[in-house]
Amino acid sequence: MLFLFYEFFGIVTNLVGGWLGARIGLNLTMHIGMGMQVVALLLLTVPDAWLSVPYVMAAQALSGIAKDLNKMSAKASVKTLAGDGGESKLFRWVAVLTGSKNALKGAGFFVGAAMLEWIGFRGALALLAGMLLLVLIITAVLLPGGFGKMKSKPKFTQVFSNTTAINWLSAARFFLFGSRDVWFVVGLPVFLYSVLGWSFTQVGGFIALWVIGYGMVQASAPRLIRRSHHGQGPGGGTARLWAFILAIFPAAMALALQSGLDPTLVLVTGLVLFGAVFAINSALHSYLILAYSDFDKVSMNVGFYYMANAGGRLAGTILSGLVYQTQGLTGCLWWSAAFVLAAAVLSFKLPAVEPQAETGQHSAPV
Repeated sequence: MLFLFYEFFGIVTNLVGGWLGARIGLNLTMHIGMGMQVVALLLLTVPDAWLSVPYVMAAQALSGIAKDLNKMSAKASVKTLAGDGGESKLFRWVAVLTGSKNALKGAGFFVGAAMLEWIGFRGALALLAGMLLLVLIITAVLLPGGFGKMKSKPKFTQVFSNTTAINWLSAARFFLFGSRDVWFVVGLPVFLYSVLGWSFTQVGGFIALWVIGYGMVQASAPRLIRRSHHGQGPGGGTARLWAFILAIFPAAMALALQSGLDPTLVLVTGLVLFGAVFAINSALHSYLILAYSDFDKVSMNVGFYYMANAGGRLAGTILSGLVYQTQGLTGCLWWSAAFVLAAAVLSFKLPAVEPQAETGQHSAPV
């Protein structure tokens, strides 16, 4: 239920956040998110008697809203910050931002564990809040204003994209991230712990290392696919190809488990390969949403797209618990393969990327 609450607010935040960013600017929505994250951290430093399940869930929801405001703002800003240099430069910037974010997220597992050991729960939260507040102050002073702000005040109904390519990409994104979470969020860690006998530390450490590797592959995606040349980035055909490649891995893992092969070998090897190919798929999608967006509407398009992302994660999380209880981990993997195939089929509607003129890319003075 804690996961579902978190993901539900991701849907709402991305939808509203994109619209808000278009009205007040992306740097301001990012700073609002950072401020909310400081508050969420401090809410958990209260005495033990206050830390009931509803209270912690509320703090978690606030933290999730803050995270999505930051992510939406940062990723939408790349379209403007990349400037001249063609679509291949935009692809590299998106890949580096997305990959480094996920690598740091994985490293956060180990940093958080070390901080808990050294300075305790409340000390760790207070230190994180203080560091984030310092970053907020520095970026508020140094970052120019107006990124992503539209000249006219958009209506809320405009958050629903009327661009065909963005709608198809968002639908594909829904199934792509559902395909990961349908076996990764609940089924995999429960199976590793309850069936294979891994300890909590082993499960957490393995998943943290996987996230770090996943982020590193994302950051390297432009070099790995070798399709960015002469200023051109990858298009819908590239996304479709890699989605079909990804579908092979959960299906192969399910067949291997059904054949009685060593589950530890199957899962460790399969997860590494799945993670690498999934990271390339994710980086391609993150680039395409910016490539398909006009400079003036990028924040609303990114918000709509990440709403679909959060919706896929919510569906995957629900199915992960339900399918694992009824069909086991093998069933979760077959559902994952089906979701990836759905993303691949939807990608047939994704067009090639047309280079956009840079003229007037800043919709407000910066």
